[in-house]
Amino acid sequence: MSHDPALEAHEHSEHAEHAAHDRDPFISRVTITVAVLAVMAAAAGSMETVEGGLAITASSEAVLSQDKATDSWNEYQADSLKKHMYGIAADQGGPHAADFRKTAKEQSDKQAEIKKRAEENEAERDRLVRESAQHERRHHWLTGAATLVEIGIALSTVAIITKRQPFWLGAVGLGLVGLVLAGVAFA
Repeated sequence: MSHDPALEAHEHSEHAEHAAHDRDPFISRVTITVAVLAVMAAAAGSMETVEGGLAITASSEAVLSQDKATDSWNEYQADSLKKHMYGIAADQGGPHAADFRKTAKEQSDKQAEIKKRAEENEAERDRLVRESAQHERRHHWLTGAATLVEIGIALSTVAIITKRQPFWLGAVGLGLVGLVLAGVAFA
């Protein structure tokens, strides 16, 4: 069975609506509280899902940037070896020494561009890792927020059944704390 906060909130809201038909002012207040908490739970749950997805996406893109950087560094190293081999060949003299020296210089010039590309990919990787961590942090705060609001909805249902105000006040308190946690996620 899957966990769907929006569906559960809707079911609690339905129970509260049926109880509101008693025309009891307390039950009406609790019913309105359930509706507000249900909206808050759905919003926090949706934002939690989005942030989790963004964290995974940024992390995956960071891995791709690292792969690109690794490929560039491998190319840099291969060109370094070629440069040294052509340099050694040029130092040996002979009829192709000038050609070998020219090729060694070309390899050296090419390395600067490759090094720049590798460093840019590493910088992109670092940026994406930080971005992923930020989304993951938001995801965790929003998980806490959604959980507290969902517990508040459940307490509201208990308040309707028992007609006891402390349960309702607890639900309101949990909803407020959940709202604060959602705010902290984006602070």
